[in-house]
Order: sequence, then structure tokens, then C-alpha cells
Amino acid sequence: MSILTIILCILIPPVAVLLKKGLGVDFIINLILTLIFWLPGVIHGFWVCSKK
Repeated sequence: MSILTIILCILIPPVAVLLKKGLGVDFIINLILTLIFWLPGVIHGFWVCSKK
């Protein structure tokens, strides 16, 4: 993961997932988790962005 991806995962997790995976199920899940509460969105964002 690059420094930019890590910063985006912390500040705006849906954008990081969008850049990594595109507009799909992972993005929608992350958006919902971020809107409900920020921390689950960050955790999911790191999980999605760290997978190869």
C-alpha cells in the first residue's frame, strides 16, 4: 500500500476503496459502514486495500 492509500483509508475510506476496487460491492459496503460510523469504514477500507 502506498502512503496516499493509507492516508485516504484513514481520512476518506470510500475514496480509497473506489480507487483500489472501482465502483462495486466493496465500495457500497464501505460507504454504508462509513456513514453509520467512521471506524468500521476505516477498518473495512484497510482490509480491502491490503488484499492483493
